[in-house]
Amino acid sequence: MKIGLVSDSLSHLSTLEVIKTASELGLERIEFATGNWSTAPHMDLDGLLNSADKRATLLRQLDDHGLKISALNANGNQLHPGPSGAVHAACADKTVELASLLEVENVVMMSGLPAAPGDSYPNWIVTSWPPETQEILGYQWEVAEKYWTKQAALARQNGVKICIEALGQQLVYNLPSFLRLREITGDAVGLNFDPSHLIWMGADPLAIIREAGSMIYHVHAKDTFIDRYNRATTSALDNRPMTQSRERSWNYVTLGYGQPETWWNEFCYTLAHFASPELTLSIEHEDMNLSRLEGVRKSVELLKRTAMFEKSDYELPAI
Repeated sequence: MKIGLVSDSLSHLSTLEVIKTASELGLERIEFATGNWSTAPHMDLDGLLNSADKRATLLRQLDDHGLKISALNANGNQLHPGPSGAVHAACADKTVELASLLEVENVVMMSGLPAAPGDSYPNWIVTSWPPETQEILGYQWEVAEKYWTKQAALARQNGVKICIEALGQQLVYNLPSFLRLREITGDAVGLNFDPSHLIWMGADPLAIIREAGSMIYHVHAKDTFIDRYNRATTSALDNRPMTQSRERSWNYVTLGYGQPETWWNEFCYTLAHFASPELTLSIEHEDMNLSRLEGVRKSVELLKRTAMFEKSDYELPAI
C-alpha cells in the first residue's frame, strides 16, 4: 500500500509547500483537486492543460521529493440542472484529459445528482414512499445513463479510470447504487472508497470492501465520529452545519478519533485481502477540532502502523 494526501487537506499551503510537507511526512502519493467543489489551490487546470512546460515542472517537483500523483479530483455535481452542472461537467472532462497527459491513472469524481423533472435543485431520494419517489429515481437514472455512457467512453479514450466516491446527496451513495452505475459504465468506473461517508449513513465499510473487491480503485482515508447521544434524538440524517460539531449526530474527524486503531488495522487488512495490496490510502483531513497539519500528521502516524507496505513472501513449509 501507499500512503498519500488529498492536497486540499493543506489548502493553506502553496503547491511546493504541500509537496515538501508530504515528503517530510514520508508520503509517496498526492491527490490534487482540479476544481468544482474545490477552489483548486494547488492546480491550475487550464494552465497545465495548455502548457507542456508547466506539466513538466509539476512532475519534476514531485519527482525531486519522491512523490507521484495518485489521482486528480474533480468532485462536484455534473448532473445539477442549473448552470453549475455544465461547469462541473466541463471541469470533469478537462480533468480526465489532464490525467491522461500527466499519465495519472485515476480521476476521483462524484456520480452527480439530477433534480426531479422540472425542478431547479437536485433531489436526493432515500425512501421508497410516497410513490413519486420511484418516478423521480427513474428519471434521474435516465439522465445519469446518458451522461455516464459518454463519460465512460471518454475515460477509455484517455486511458483513465474514474473513481466514484459514494456520498449522500448523490445518486451513488451506497453499494447497490454504485453497482447500478457500473452496469452502465463497465470497468471504466470503479470506487474511490471513502469509509467516512458510509459510516455516518450506517453502512459497514468492511462488508462493502468484501463485496466490491477489485472494483475499488482508490481510497480516501477519512474517519467519522458518531455521537451516540446526539444521534439518539437526531438520527443519522443531520442537516445542521458542520460548524455545530457539538450538536451534530456525526462529524468528520482525524483518523483514530472515530473508529479505533484496531478498526483501521482491519480496514487496511481487508482492503489488501479483498481489493488490492497496491491501493493508495489518500488522507483527507476535514476535522473541525484539529489544525490541518496536526490532523494530517496524526493520520499519517496511524496509517504507518496499520497499513501494509511490503509484498508478501510467505511460503508454506515443506512437508
